[in-house]
Amino acid sequence: MSPDDMWSIGELAERAGVTVKTVRFYSDRGLLPAAGRSGGGHRRYGPEALERLRLIRSLRTLDLPVSAVGRVLDRDDALEDVIAGQLKDVGSRLTALRWQEASLRLLQDSTPGERAERLRLLGALSVPPDTAVLARFWRRTLPVRLPARLASAVVDAAVPQPPADPAPAQVLAFARLHALVSESPAPIVHLADLEHRPTVLYEGLGEAYALAAADVRAERAPRGGEALDCFVAAYAAALGVRDTRAFRRRLAGLMIRSADPLIGRYWQLAAEATAPATGPAEPTAGAAHHWLCVALKTGPENVPALPRGQGLAGGSGPDRR
Repeated sequence: MSPDDMWSIGELAERAGVTVKTVRFYSDRGLLPAAGRSGGGHRRYGPEALERLRLIRSLRTLDLPVSAVGRVLDRDDALEDVIAGQLKDVGSRLTALRWQEASLRLLQDSTPGERAERLRLLGALSVPPDTAVLARFWRRTLPVRLPARLASAVVDAAVPQPPADPAPAQVLAFARLHALVSESPAPIVHLADLEHRPTVLYEGLGEAYALAAADVRAERAPRGGEALDCFVAAYAAALGVRDTRAFRRRLAGLMIRSADPLIGRYWQLAAEATAPATGPAEPTAGAAHHWLCVALKTGPENVPALPRGQGLAGGSGPDRR
C-alpha cells in the first residue's frame, strides 16, 4: 500500500464521520489496527480500516458491548451468537419495562386509600417478579421423601410464570402472591398424621388433575367421572386401601377438614396473575383439585363445569397431601 493510500487518524475520522477520540478508542482496544506508522511515529490507516470502522459503528448502534464487537470482528461465525444474546437481553429489558409500566398504571388507577398498600406490595416485588420465593414455599411443605423429579414437577405446576406483558391487575396479583407466601404461617398439611406413600399419591394426583383440566378446557363435566375415579384411586393407593363408597365418604370428610384458606387464596391469586387479557385462561392445578373435591362430595353429575382459570376458594391444593 502506497503512502498516498494511507490516512492519518484525523483523515480516517473525517471520512467515517466520527471523532478522532472515537478512532483512538477503538484503536487502543485492538479493534482498529493501524496499517503502519508515519515518519514521526503517528498511526496511519488504509481503506480497510474505514470499512472496519463502519462495521464497528453499525454494531455499536445495536448497543452491542465492545467485547461482543471484538468477537464479531475476530470470528466470522460469531455474529449469529452475538445477535441471539443481544435479542435475549433486549427482551429481558423490554419485559422489565412493561412490568414497570403496568406497576405505574396500577398506582395511577388506585384510590388514595389503596395507594399506600400497593406501594408497599410493589416495593417488595422485583420486575419482572422472581418466582424463587414461590418455589421455596412449595418445596418446604412437600414431603421430604418425594423424589426430586416429582417434587420439581409439582413446583413447576404450582408456580405461575410472570407474563411478558402484564396488565396492572396481574402485577397486583403477583405482588399479593409474594406477600402471601412471605408473611403467612405454615399451611395446614393434611394426611400428615396418616401413614401413606407420598410418591404414589402425587403421581396419581398429577394424572387426575390432567384429566380434570381437559374437561375444564372443554367446559364439560368429567367423562363418566374418569378424573374423579383417578383422584380417589390416588388416595386409596397411597393409603393402601380399596376404593369403596365408605372410603369415598371418609375421603370427602378429609378434604373438608384439611381445607386451608391460605392455599385457597394462593390458587385464587395464581389464577389472577396468569389470566390473559382476552380469551379463557388455562385451569390451575388448584382449580382442578377444588372441582374434584366438590365432585367427590356431590357426585360428578351434579357439578357444573368449572370456568377455565378459576382459582381455588378456600380449598387445599396439590401440595398439601
